[in-house]
Amino acid sequence: MNVVAKAGETVILPEQVRIGVHVRIPLAWTEHAFLTSAFVISSEAQVRELQALGVELLCDPRKCRVAPAPVVEQAPQPNPVRGAELAALRAEQEAQMAAKRERQAAMGSMRSRLDKVQKSFQHAAEQTGTAMRQLGARPKESVQTIVDVAGESARTLLADTDSTILMVTDKGVSQGDVAHAISVMTLSLLLAKRLSAPTAVLRDIGAGAQLHDTGLASLNPSLVRLSSRNRFEEAAYQTHCLRGHKELQAIGATVPAEVLQIALQHHERDDGSGYPQRLTGAAIANGAKVVALADRFDDLTNPPDHTSALSPFEALAQMWGRERSQFNETLLQHFIRAMGVYPPGTLVQLSDGRLAIVVAAAPESARLCPQVLVYDAGTPRSEGILLDLATAASHDATTLRIDKTLRMQDVGEDELDYLLPRRRMSWFRAES
Repeated sequence: MNVVAKAGETVILPEQVRIGVHVRIPLAWTEHAFLTSAFVISSEAQVRELQALGVELLCDPRKCRVAPAPVVEQAPQPNPVRGAELAALRAEQEAQMAAKRERQAAMGSMRSRLDKVQKSFQHAAEQTGTAMRQLGARPKESVQTIVDVAGESARTLLADTDSTILMVTDKGVSQGDVAHAISVMTLSLLLAKRLSAPTAVLRDIGAGAQLHDTGLASLNPSLVRLSSRNRFEEAAYQTHCLRGHKELQAIGATVPAEVLQIALQHHERDDGSGYPQRLTGAAIANGAKVVALADRFDDLTNPPDHTSALSPFEALAQMWGRERSQFNETLLQHFIRAMGVYPPGTLVQLSDGRLAIVVAAAPESARLCPQVLVYDAGTPRSEGILLDLATAASHDATTLRIDKTLRMQDVGEDELDYLLPRRRMSWFRAES
């Protein structure tokens, strides 16, 4: 091959490489197993791998710690041991490059799916944001837009539930009312679909989820944003259910009955501890029960004060362990199963100490073994290591497992940027 040297570089033969010599590999990065093409050789293993490439290399003497080894002129002698060693090294390099290409393909596929879901989120958010702002001026048209968004979202966002849940749980900080409305809609649709709800019911629950907090618009924004309220402030805040119901009811027949029930009852609880009417059990509409679960989960994972945000796993654990009596237990079980014990977006520490993020929920047969993306500072994210813990567990009972879950607050910025690269993005352009 024709090797093109840069200014100051010289061409050296494979047998001239040794520890301390600076080399540049004149191959495409997909044709060798090194993380970078130019570096100072630091080990005998690197020497052997470079020689196994069997190509001339480039050397920058200014960056060398020692000079390249001299070329020894001698008649070639057959060395079957050396030949076998080189063959083994080449086979190892080919295996490494094949694994590298496989990781790239898997990460590329995941990135493509997330891009598609993100576009659906943005489109829904733009339409919903506009409709919410125009609800007072153009109520009937706005409600119809929101109903249409719900129907479209049921078709698009639920086609890839793992990517959709990851997008919902991937918010680093609160992105406002529209973001909350879209998240609650998505989670409500996810649960309703698991319950085999008909298309019309999916659409109405999705619309109700978008409009469930309509009454908050008439309250003082500072009251809405408070993370804790005294009893007078809480009483004022709780009026948003009645306010929203009244505003939507005034629009007329355009608003489905299910949407009105959701606006009024999404804070009611099965044990009677909710508001505004202290309803219990069967007195609460099923759609309102579905939205209540989704609303609570998003409030726990994405509160106004992001420093108090729970991980998706912690949120489900709290809802099941401490708040179970407040919800219909069957619906809560379905919600947890729809999300997965470790929902996509959950940051975890593996049993070998490595950090990872859940990117796909575990199968029903191995509910504690999801698919994870592992943090590895030495591996570009485009070649990230995806591990299916369920597949590994089926082969080896002592294999990797999730040791514990983590919150974003527990993880460094570099790790978060690697595992959650979209958390800084504003998916919801309607509010920007």
